[in-house]
Amino acid sequence: MLKHIHKILFFLLIFQPLLGQNDKHQKQIQEIYKLALTEGKAYNWLDHLSNQIGGRLSGSLNAERAVKWGKEELNDLSLDRVFLENVMVPKWVRGNFEYARIITGPGMSMNVPVCALGGSIATPAAGLRAKVIEVKDFEELEALGEEKIKGKFVFYNRAMPADLINTFDAYSKTVDQRSSGAAKAARMGAVGVIVRSMNLRLDDYPHTGNMRYGDLPNKMRIPAAAISTNGAQLLSSMLALNKELYFYLKQDCRNFPDVPSHNVIGEIKGSEFPEEIIVVGGHLDSWDLGDGSHDDGAGIVQSMEVLHLFKKMNYQPKRTIRVVLYMNEENGLRGGTTYAKNAQQNGENHIFALESDSGGFTPRGFSFEANLDQFKQLESWKPYLEPFLVDRFTLGGSGADIGPLRNGKTVLAGLRPDSQRDFDYHHAANDTFDAINKRELELGAAAMTSLIYLVDQFGF
Repeated sequence: MLKHIHKILFFLLIFQPLLGQNDKHQKQIQEIYKLALTEGKAYNWLDHLSNQIGGRLSGSLNAERAVKWGKEELNDLSLDRVFLENVMVPKWVRGNFEYARIITGPGMSMNVPVCALGGSIATPAAGLRAKVIEVKDFEELEALGEEKIKGKFVFYNRAMPADLINTFDAYSKTVDQRSSGAAKAARMGAVGVIVRSMNLRLDDYPHTGNMRYGDLPNKMRIPAAAISTNGAQLLSSMLALNKELYFYLKQDCRNFPDVPSHNVIGEIKGSEFPEEIIVVGGHLDSWDLGDGSHDDGAGIVQSMEVLHLFKKMNYQPKRTIRVVLYMNEENGLRGGTTYAKNAQQNGENHIFALESDSGGFTPRGFSFEANLDQFKQLESWKPYLEPFLVDRFTLGGSGADIGPLRNGKTVLAGLRPDSQRDFDYHHAANDTFDAINKRELELGAAAMTSLIYLVDQFGF
């Protein structure tokens, strides 16, 4: 018995400092969650960004209003430094509301919900009327050949796979038809493309998103539009009955020369290792159909909240913690690319970068781009996050805007909320503030702040 007691005393003697440290960190994280859920600013910030500013497409007046707002709010936090970073961004304007209908015969037609894809050209002023050929993938397109494609709309009708639990995996299986479908169809003589929306549920919201013509000459470029999932189902069913039906599309979108804009940056200087920089951020721009509350207003205010909570706690970080509100993720990634380029030119040492760009839903954990030793260290922190149900750590994947910081040394991470509802709203007109759950948003901010705290405390 005495021998057993001696062993216990020895254990306590050796590990007491560690136990005390663990308790300290646990208390700090508990305080982070308490403040985020009771005194956080994220929800009110998002209310203003969404409802007072609205959709923030790069190059638009609203995007510049958002830049001004972001800088003012970060200044109000009394950070050590707040500044703007110049970025040249593309400017694409949707124009008048798009219109489409399925024509089955003289005087017989029905309207279907569509929206122009970002970067698309307009139809002729009178609209575009042509027959339709339906395909599921590019292989099927190539197999049909130019003879069957020429002079028609190509209708890409590949649905997101319903059997993939991670909806972002399902998205990756279908997004190629949106991004490069027009360029491929145009080379085979198509007059336009209609793309099934990237959405797992059946509804009447068409989902926009960026598309690219690549090196396709201007004279060969064709209009590209998304059709809602209900509209896609209807068009496919009607084509099965009548392959000679016509589709009519009218859209007035235009591309303009690049215009100046900005990333918004704020930071708290580190007290011990100021040269080691920890970045947290999201993208300030959004698509123009809704107000971009989930994509990526949620990520913006969650990232700002990290610095707000640290200031609220009077926490002085060891390392420099920087928030970046990136411009132009949606249709160019100019903000993330510019930030990384300037960081490299300035010789900055980024040890960690975290991004939130998966919606303001219940947080589940994080994904990381890290080497095995770094990931092992990250996994050792999971017990701190287990009480808050954000301890699902996966290796692989981070975020688009922080991707240009990839150098084999910097650890990159992405907040991973529950993904099941994200594509109900992604790039659609229903991505609005009323789709935000306040508590879920705040829990995401608390999770991000907690991870940043651990990185700051332990480093790599």
